[in-house]
Amino acid sequence: MVLFFSGTGNSAYVAEMIADQTGDDLISISDRIREHDRRKITAERPLVFVTPTYAWRIPRLVEQWIMKMKFEGNPKAYFVMTCGENNGNADKYLRILCERKHFEYMGCRKVVMPENYIAMFPVPDEKKAEEIIRKARPEIRSAADTIRTGKHLTPEKITGADRLMSGIMNDIFYGCFVKDRKFYSTDACIGCGRCTVVCPLRNISLKDGRPVWNGKCTHCMACISGCPAEAIEYGKASIGKPRYRCPEA
Repeated sequence: MVLFFSGTGNSAYVAEMIADQTGDDLISISDRIREHDRRKITAERPLVFVTPTYAWRIPRLVEQWIMKMKFEGNPKAYFVMTCGENNGNADKYLRILCERKHFEYMGCRKVVMPENYIAMFPVPDEKKAEEIIRKARPEIRSAADTIRTGKHLTPEKITGADRLMSGIMNDIFYGCFVKDRKFYSTDACIGCGRCTVVCPLRNISLKDGRPVWNGKCTHCMACISGCPAEAIEYGKASIGKPRYRCPEA
C-alpha cells in the first residue's frame, strides 16, 4: 500500500509511479488529514510512505498522523522522500518512528524533484522542472523495484552536516519559519476558493471573497502554487518567482 502526502504534486507523482510498478493501492494522506478520516489501515503488502522533505525530515504533520493512525497487517515500512537536494539524516528519525509504531523499517530513498518551496528557495521554470523530473524517473523505478522484490532500500552515507540539518536546523525551521502570517492575496484574486480546498489543514477561509490564513499551517505550498490566478504571495520572497506544480501528477 502506497500512502502519500503532497502539496504541489511531486510526492503524488512519485507515489503513482511506485504504485503502478508494484501494483499497490494508493492512499492520499493529505485527503485523510483534510477529512479527519481516522479509519484504520489494513495492508497485506508493505507500507510505502511517500512524502516531501521538510527541513531534512518527513513533515511533522505526517509523522503525527502516522503516530495517531492504527495500522494492521504487514508491518514492513518503506519511506521515499522527495527533495530539492537531500534529506539529511532523516533515516535516524524514521527508525525511531518505526520503533514507536512497531514497524519493520525497510529503509529510505531520496528522489530529487523540482524545488517547490517558494517561500525560501528559487523555483525552476517549466523547462528545467521537466528536465529534473526526467532524471528522477530511473531513481523512482529503482526504488519501486526494490520495494516490489521485498529488499531493503540501501542506506545513504550520513555526514555531520546531515545530522545537524535534521536535528537542530529542523527545530529552528519549525520554530521560526513555519508560520502563515506572511501569506496574503493580491488584487489579482478572483475569489474562487481553490486555496481553501487544497489546504490539507483547512487553514484557509474566505472573508469578503478573499483568503484568510488562520494560524495553522504546515508550509506545503499547496495554496500559493495551486492558485489559478497566481494571486497569493508569501511576503516578498515569492514575488516574481514561477509557481510550480508537478505537471505529471
